[in-house]
Amino acid sequence: MTHQQRLLIGLTCGLVAGAFWGGVFLAPELLAAFTPLQMTAGRYVCYGLASAALLVPSARTVLAKLTLADWRDLAGLSLLGNIVYYVCLAVSVQIAGVAPASLIIGLLPVTITLVGAKRGEGVALRRLAAPLLLVAAGVLCINIAAFQTAAGVSVARLSLGLLAAAGALAVWTVYAVWNARRLAATPRFTGHEWSLLTGVVTGLLSLLLIVPAFAMPGASHPQGAWMLFWGVSLAVALGASVIGNGLWNTASRLLPLSLSGQLIVFETLFALLYGFLHEGRWPLPLETAAIVLMLAGVLWSVHLHRPSNDGGGHTLAP
Repeated sequence: MTHQQRLLIGLTCGLVAGAFWGGVFLAPELLAAFTPLQMTAGRYVCYGLASAALLVPSARTVLAKLTLADWRDLAGLSLLGNIVYYVCLAVSVQIAGVAPASLIIGLLPVTITLVGAKRGEGVALRRLAAPLLLVAAGVLCINIAAFQTAAGVSVARLSLGLLAAAGALAVWTVYAVWNARRLAATPRFTGHEWSLLTGVVTGLLSLLLIVPAFAMPGASHPQGAWMLFWGVSLAVALGASVIGNGLWNTASRLLPLSLSGQLIVFETLFALLYGFLHEGRWPLPLETAAIVLMLAGVLWSVHLHRPSNDGGGHTLAP
């Protein structure tokens, strides 16, 4: 495969993965009648079943390679990067809306860069000062816009929504760095195998949420609502968790990290597009300013953070 072909295929995979991931931010809006815990349990039960089904043909070979340390890390990664992350995201979207949540979580390329830089894996922080100022200005704009447009939502509740988005950003940053390093240190698993194993473990962990999510008072809904719930949960599980993660693994292996990291921006763009279409409106001036500032800062900072070689192989998949 030529360099141009790798670039084209990698960019296409990253773009389509972003389109699938963007739908994750719309799901809490569509399922507003359900709690974040119910949405998390529904999505990851479906994800676990789908991953188990896809793993069946190679299950004997893959499971034979697993060690106790692998199971431990898979459990930690699944809990942090899937269950805790999605609960935070759902809380944020239901309280603050799609735009603030997606823009705050859209800082992932910057936070991952900062974590790498602190550990001697990136450029000097002083070189990141200018793009990070743009990002900070964007965050300020979207927070001001969120408080200005809040209707019938108390300041305390809206603050909780924005803090939940910051929490989702923090836990997925830790997950992304941990997962990438774990993959690099475990060459006996392919990215696809590791993704399916993560899905199976996430599905098993999500079973612990079934009783508190669905057996508590107030968990009853009409049949039509439940059909929508399981339809959206299955669509998000297959689209974002199975297809999106698979496409991202491909993009990550074909492209250098300096480029693949920038492609996370597609998730933010599609999330905003879906959110504005769902609400039937154009972005407000402050929201537009936040989009421009944050995208400029993210792209600039990741562009500055160039690895010493063009080898890929990092897997960053929400």
